[in-house]
Amino acid sequence: MRKFAHIVHPLIVPPDSDLFRAQPVTFKTMQTAKDFAKDELQVEFYSAQYFEDRSIVPPDFFMTPDLNRSIMDIATFKYPRRLPLLKDILDRLFAATDAEYLIYTGVDIALQPYFYSTVNRIINQGVDAFIINRRVLPETFQDLDQIPLMYAQLGRPHPGRDCYIFKRQVYPRFSLGDVCVGMRRVGAVLALNLVYYSINFQEFRDLHMTFHLGERSFWRDKRFDDYHAHNLREWTRLLESFRQRYPHVKSEFVDRMARTDSEKRM
Repeated sequence: MRKFAHIVHPLIVPPDSDLFRAQPVTFKTMQTAKDFAKDELQVEFYSAQYFEDRSIVPPDFFMTPDLNRSIMDIATFKYPRRLPLLKDILDRLFAATDAEYLIYTGVDIALQPYFYSTVNRIINQGVDAFIINRRVLPETFQDLDQIPLMYAQLGRPHPGRDCYIFKRQVYPRFSLGDVCVGMRRVGAVLALNLVYYSINFQEFRDLHMTFHLGERSFWRDKRFDDYHAHNLREWTRLLESFRQRYPHVKSEFVDRMARTDSEKRM
């Protein structure tokens, strides 16, 4: 029986945060999807959390060792935010499990009940690393008892990359730099590694498998532009490094990410 290990970064937030209502939906839909696939898959849940956020971690999640640093230990920013490094989260997942495949999603990304079963079938088709882009649902949904209505919503496609599946055995080769989660281009850095260290990578842009409630995100605030700039520098550095080390690898997906960044800076 194939085993998946799925990690998220839970955190305690105030009631006015979009995560306040999103996280419980994420946890509940993950549990439902695990139950749906229980006869064909083993699914493990992990959390990467700071000590002060341990109380929000659901009881059926394995807590990895508490995060002990943040982006604030790497650089200085105008408005301090204790955002973890992507590498610290994924290092903990790699150390905690022997699962064949690792899954990382944002803690605001909910799953359809058939998520893990569908991921398994995609793998069976020969895809060994992939991204599933989310669909956006109206912000009007507020409560856990509305989850069946959320499932029924088609939503609309979104370019956001916030669900990643890849083989555990390739992770030691990854180069993730010092990008922090919660800001732009953190996903681009992880995607870069998936492209270069997989045999058959795919990005699924219109599957009805994950969803997000509304469009609000704190990272859109202009006050955090210096965080975005930091992640951009790391992404640019890593992109050039990969291209120099692996000149034979050609990827339209990577070229598209690079063009998008170039256009945004014009």
